[in-house]
Amino acid sequence: MIELLKTKEKVIGAKQTKKSAELGRLEVVFIASDADQRVVEPIKQLCESKGIGIHYVDTMKQLGKAAGIDVGAAVAGVLK
Repeated sequence: MIELLKTKEKVIGAKQTKKSAELGRLEVVFIASDADQRVVEPIKQLCESKGIGIHYVDTMKQLGKAAGIDVGAAVAGVLK
């Protein structure tokens, strides 16, 4: 499932992912399990309320790599 980040248009980071979720532009969201809960909890709640699928990834480093960046990422989303 995380392979979607490599093949589709995406947003990376809490602010951009939250903004895209509010606009209804997300297909699915990936959240790193080791991310700070203060950062990811509002996004998680927003996605649940809008019916956006949520998938969890073990580490921020793994999510960042899948998204094509050299640093860790707490949240990333695949655009519709």
